[in-house]
Amino acid sequence: MDLGLAGRKAIVCASSRGLGRACAQALAAAACEVVINGRGEDALNAAAMAIRGATGAKVTPVRADVASAEGQAALLAACPEPDILVNNNAGPPLRDFRELNRAQIIDGVIANMVVAIELMQKVIEPMMRRRFGRIVNITSAAVKLPQAGLDLSSGARGGLSIFVSGVARQVAETNVTINNLLPGAFETDRLQSTLAAAAKRKGISVEQAKAERIATVPAKRIGDPSELGAMCAFLCSVHAGYITGQNIVIDGGAFPGAF
Repeated sequence: MDLGLAGRKAIVCASSRGLGRACAQALAAAACEVVINGRGEDALNAAAMAIRGATGAKVTPVRADVASAEGQAALLAACPEPDILVNNNAGPPLRDFRELNRAQIIDGVIANMVVAIELMQKVIEPMMRRRFGRIVNITSAAVKLPQAGLDLSSGARGGLSIFVSGVARQVAETNVTINNLLPGAFETDRLQSTLAAAAKRKGISVEQAKAERIATVPAKRIGDPSELGAMCAFLCSVHAGYITGQNIVIDGGAFPGAF
């Protein structure tokens, strides 16, 4: 399917690895010009080179912390008026809520809610003027199915979901859409750290912890990041202009509800 994105410009946050990188690669494969982002220079440059090699697209790496004003300015200097924005950021580490202090709580809310709102504020007006814009926020399936220890991440991302629900409907008539992707278990560094923590807590091996996690997924496997990347690219396409304000769970059927 031709996604109708040739020549469009995209910013993908936290995209040197994992789900962000998969989204960047899928957009590059659809002939977008992509700005990718990360804080580690080596991983970022390696990702840019690999995506260029695989797709032939123009890929611009921007080393920056998107939680900072300077980092956001650097992204927008590289791509002043993006057609597509993919918000993504690492969540706080697994931690019992009783261990959280105020600074950690504030940092978690900034990383997983405030940053996405700030970037949306910065890109939305040009999108509305051009009558084309696609914003995708990568949150977590834990927004719908909370997990102990991920309370801060789930709370901040859940707040973003509610925020987006209202904003998306304010801009829909200008062909600007805002949707959230809620991933479950995918083969990422984040999953590996979560499994390692679970293994340590239970006194079992990481392989056993992974087998236990897979057993909770009806698909009986862990997701491949490219599957989420493909969904992200579709939501950014010309075919998805009638989809907005939605929370789309991609978890192999792990969430047990119908809605």
